[in-house]
Amino acid sequence: MLEIEYSLYEKGYQHIVGIDEAGRGPLAGPVVSAAVIFPPNIEPFFFKDSKKLSEKQRKKLYLEIKEKAIAVGVGVVCNSEIDRINIFNATKLAMKRALKDLKVNYDFIITDYVKFDPYPHISIKKADEKSLSVAAASIIAKVYRDEIMKQFSLIYPHSFDKHKGYPTKLHKEEIKKYGLTPIHRKSFKF
Repeated sequence: MLEIEYSLYEKGYQHIVGIDEAGRGPLAGPVVSAAVIFPPNIEPFFFKDSKKLSEKQRKKLYLEIKEKAIAVGVGVVCNSEIDRINIFNATKLAMKRALKDLKVNYDFIITDYVKFDPYPHISIKKADEKSLSVAAASIIAKVYRDEIMKQFSLIYPHSFDKHKGYPTKLHKEEIKKYGLTPIHRKSFKF
């Protein structure tokens, strides 16, 4: 799970950052991107992307990633910004915010199939299954976003703690029953 990073270290890059996001598909809430830089001597300590892990496993790894990483950055773009600039541009904005949040210089970026010009990067399909730093960013973004949605479930009558804003049957039923909340993406089809 470090082949991509190793090939970049061999080219002379020192600080390689993996970026991934969570929350492109939901009908509500923000899109969150995370950026992770590991030291070059890191040993793989997990082998699955965030979607294949339980919530408990993700939370445990979240803490372990923050402990082992040189730097972790998070970028959040709220639903009103998503409505204004569209989800694709909002994802890129969240990625830029995550990079800025790193507070560490980086040489090269690995993205999960997102072209990210003019930044020096490589865009790889299913990078969260092939790159440790991207997989770690996926976990950080997912846990961070899930916690935001759990907080929203305390404010609004929707079960955001369960469906996290994704278009599940329960969420669609709640929209019919309670209507839209201020955190719903008005530009999305319901």
